[in-house]
Amino acid sequence: MFQNVVDAITGDSSTDGNKKMKCVSGDGECKKIKGSVVLMKKNVLDFNDVHASVLDRLHELLGHGVSLQLISSVNCSDEPAAAENGMREKVGKPAYLEDWITTIAPLTPGDIAFKVTFDWDDEIGVPGAFIIRNNHHSEFYLKTLTLEDVPCQGRIHFVCNSWVYPAKRYKKDRIFFANKTYLPQETPMPLRKYREEELVNLRGDGKGELQEWDRVYDYAYYNELADPDKGPKYVRPILGGSAEYPYPRRGRTGRPPAKSDPKYESRLPLLMSLNIYVPRDERFGHLKMADFLAYALKSIAQFIKPELEALFDSTPNEFDSFDDVLKLYEGGIQLPDGPWLENIRQNIPLEMLKEIFRTDGERLFKFPVPQVIQESKTAWRTDEEFCREMLAGVNPVIIRRLEDFPPKSKLNSKKYGDQNSKITEEHIKNSLDGLTVHEAIKNNKLYILDHHDTVMPYLRRINTTSTKTYASRTLLFLKDDGTLKPLAIELSLPNPEGDQFGAISKVCIPAENGVEGSIWQLAKAYVAVIDSGIHQLISHWLHTHAAIEPFVIATNRHLSVLHPIYKLLLPHFRDTMNINAVARQTLINAGGLLEFTVFPGKYAMEMTSMAYKSWNFTEQALPEDLKKRGMAVEDPNSPHGLRLLVKDYPYAVDGLEIWSSIREWVKDYCSFYYKTDDMVIKDPELQSWWKELREVGHGDKKEEPWWPKMQIREELIESCTIIIWIASALHAAINFGQYPYGGYLPNRPSISRRFIPEKGTPEHEELTMNPDKAFLKTITAQLQTVVGISLIEILSRHSSDEVYLGQRDTPEWTTDDKPIEAFKEFGKRLEKIEEKIIEMNRDEELKNRIGPVMMPYTLLFPRSDVGLTGKGIPNSVSI
Repeated sequence: MFQNVVDAITGDSSTDGNKKMKCVSGDGECKKIKGSVVLMKKNVLDFNDVHASVLDRLHELLGHGVSLQLISSVNCSDEPAAAENGMREKVGKPAYLEDWITTIAPLTPGDIAFKVTFDWDDEIGVPGAFIIRNNHHSEFYLKTLTLEDVPCQGRIHFVCNSWVYPAKRYKKDRIFFANKTYLPQETPMPLRKYREEELVNLRGDGKGELQEWDRVYDYAYYNELADPDKGPKYVRPILGGSAEYPYPRRGRTGRPPAKSDPKYESRLPLLMSLNIYVPRDERFGHLKMADFLAYALKSIAQFIKPELEALFDSTPNEFDSFDDVLKLYEGGIQLPDGPWLENIRQNIPLEMLKEIFRTDGERLFKFPVPQVIQESKTAWRTDEEFCREMLAGVNPVIIRRLEDFPPKSKLNSKKYGDQNSKITEEHIKNSLDGLTVHEAIKNNKLYILDHHDTVMPYLRRINTTSTKTYASRTLLFLKDDGTLKPLAIELSLPNPEGDQFGAISKVCIPAENGVEGSIWQLAKAYVAVIDSGIHQLISHWLHTHAAIEPFVIATNRHLSVLHPIYKLLLPHFRDTMNINAVARQTLINAGGLLEFTVFPGKYAMEMTSMAYKSWNFTEQALPEDLKKRGMAVEDPNSPHGLRLLVKDYPYAVDGLEIWSSIREWVKDYCSFYYKTDDMVIKDPELQSWWKELREVGHGDKKEEPWWPKMQIREELIESCTIIIWIASALHAAINFGQYPYGGYLPNRPSISRRFIPEKGTPEHEELTMNPDKAFLKTITAQLQTVVGISLIEILSRHSSDEVYLGQRDTPEWTTDDKPIEAFKEFGKRLEKIEEKIIEMNRDEELKNRIGPVMMPYTLLFPRSDVGLTGKGIPNSVSI
């Protein structure tokens, strides 16, 4: 190190590319390899860190530069002795980034290129990796290293895309591999130990609190959602690790235990809520709008929600009419001035207020007009739209074909008594277009949206809070024009005498006029409340965000960056750990925003644990899901091998196109690297990856027989297709429609606050005289509406640097030509799917694609612009 300082001061440094240096190569002189390093300095990304640039320059002056050393992969010589020597790695001399001090960082975030000159000899041969040591004060983001005119090879490109912290922060040197793809057994011998050591390093030792510079991927239970140190009100069950509360694993942070109960992990203060540990390379990119939006989530939790709660304690908190609701979009809610507003202004930057909350400084809350009311302010209330959204809305993954009548419950009858449906043939016989119930079932005409069994076990407890709601079943009939009509809605409550006495049910049938019509509108609202919560908690959070995180962790722990499956899956894990960590801090935690805005309240996450008991990885494949729900049957003569029983089912129609295209791409890719089934079995990284996924990542489901055994190539193809489908298209279909459909809360209310009024009560009289006011008093209150809309507006936005399905943010992601060509073909297929979706949305015969609200179904349209578009499939669960 002292010699480095002397060299830096005297100018006698190997960074001077014009100097000739002696080495051991045959001609007595070293050859030189020119390289270019592209990185982003920390002070480019963080304008507040004024010390970074100054201290880094000081370190550079003292000789503490950034050094790189090449590692051999292939020896150039054909001589046997040299070839044998080439089986051992050769590490070259350090070369330093040149002109760090004189290279001025741009004023806006951007890349900076530095030259570097390496010594080269025959023993180095073709470099396959390099070691980098950052001896500066600050970290930087290393993007690429490109070597030119390498003997025996020509150009070599290293894709890095990683934060490099000062060397003193690491136990092991940072190493990056050339942009090659190798199965473990095909890796050049000189690189094998580096490949193995890097994976060991990424696994960590399972000890201690992890810091921002740690590069450790490890597992933990969901034991940090509760905050027992704040009191019993904030205690929740630990999710994961037990038969009672099974759950996927999340990323470990290693924070110390809570003081009052060591089974729980302590929580970060809200002011630090964005500093929760995830490996630094998993954090949002510097240009990503989600970074900004994550701060907005914290702002809602920390400032907006508590201030508004205090405000609404002393002012009316109801919408009196639908015109009042529309003011949210047409003029904003005029809120009084006062200390509460000043506190928000002081704590949230003005630009954020303008962007997220559309404030002009006076009307704090004004939102974009959701698509569902852009063409008509009332069409959302029709029965046609109510049913259509089960096929083309934000939660189109629950509806199923009815195969038995009346619908039956799967709840334990010894514990819950008779929970079977009380809907009778008498209720529906006049609405079956002349068919009997038996004939309607036989002809695949009856369908059901069934939330009864999911909600009933929690309903007694839920209804002891301010929430008042029902378990629901909605029976539907498929008409000849391909649309659905509602037959009946069953609303059930636990028996007042005890759970073992079964359910008390009320059956509502469609009506248009009078108090019966008003009750029917309320019945649909209760269904929407339950569906909204099930969507947010189970379809969205559990089945995409939580389910995919163990795959992110296991992939980084067991698949080297050189591995073909790592390269295949990497784009589909972007930002997932980060957004999940933010969610655990501000959204799904005890007292968090989801508990505040969805009907189960404090039972929300416990309910997702119960739903996880029936989670099945193989049934996440779209064809299997459709067959399980009875929405499709196998048919080898039909496209995709399936025949949809509801032909005009937009989610399924578009989804099968996307699914098949993903599967074809994955098949082409995997078949290139795995020529035989035997290669799958004999891949040690692949086998350890899959073993840990089953036994640890989804460890509470490890005994399930449905897990693919990963012994043949077909199992690998199917499993990778499912992973990509979940992370991209499934998440897109149930996320980016949240604001277009639910931004108008009457269409998808998230809470109900009172039951259907009984005759003779003042509430029933109000329902008769002013049904709209009674409706609004029943569903989400004004405060929850404002906070809820703020939340889903954030979650429905596409970021400015989003990467969509069929795209890569790094063009040179592999050097293998056939996978590159296959990926291009994948992109072309997706373009054709876009054209097909546009065509279908113009087809007037396909009534479910537009509906009464005149809102085309675009949630599985592959591309999108920035913002609230209601379309686009990002590669990953990134928001």
